[in-house]
Amino acid sequence: MFDFISAIPAAGSVINALAIIAGSLIGLIIKKRLPERITMVAFQVIGLSVLTLGIQMTLQSKNVLIMILSLLLGAILGEALELEDRLQNGLKGLRTRMIERGWQFGGDHLVEGFLTAFLLFCMGSMAILGAFEEGVGKPPNLLLVKSMMDLVSSIALASTLGIGVLFSAIPLLLYQGGLTLGAFYLNSFISNALIDEITAVGGVLLLGLGFSLLHLKHFKVFNMIPSLLLVVIFSLFL
Repeated sequence: MFDFISAIPAAGSVINALAIIAGSLIGLIIKKRLPERITMVAFQVIGLSVLTLGIQMTLQSKNVLIMILSLLLGAILGEALELEDRLQNGLKGLRTRMIERGWQFGGDHLVEGFLTAFLLFCMGSMAILGAFEEGVGKPPNLLLVKSMMDLVSSIALASTLGIGVLFSAIPLLLYQGGLTLGAFYLNSFISNALIDEITAVGGVLLLGLGFSLLHLKHFKVFNMIPSLLLVVIFSLFL
């Protein structure tokens, strides 16, 4: 089995992306059969769960200054580039084209679904460690386990947040696959401390998403995405 998998570049990430797509499709089918009150309760539970996970991830930071600096400068950069507005317009345009073709999956939470799924599936330490495990020539055991977890999670997310969850498979494939393919060159730079700081910044983004999902306070979380690149740079050179 692993001989077949090893023949595919970044096979673990490919399988992970396919698991998310499959789970999302199942979730979308279930969504059409759920009463609105059940969907509303599930939406609230997901919001609370995202908040809880965000708190757990944020507490992994060992250098709060790097975390704050990364978030501050990343948010300013994202706001200057209007990343979230561009994402909103792109996904809304995609949703319009889908509706014109008779697809009615879009829902009102397209961007929230995309962002929530992307951060949940990509920002944990398992995603980073799994990608590097495969990148240094080992069987992708961690990513296969993660794929099973993400399959179940994507069913729950898509049944509540809609098709945006399915589209998160694209950046996941690029992110994890890129880490895997670059592992040979980056392996000497990766440390547990760096992984902790990436996870912590991802946790803060999840906190912002959780507040938005619960309609407590809206944060333009996608504008903070550059923080994930800055935290790597600051962790390596500060």
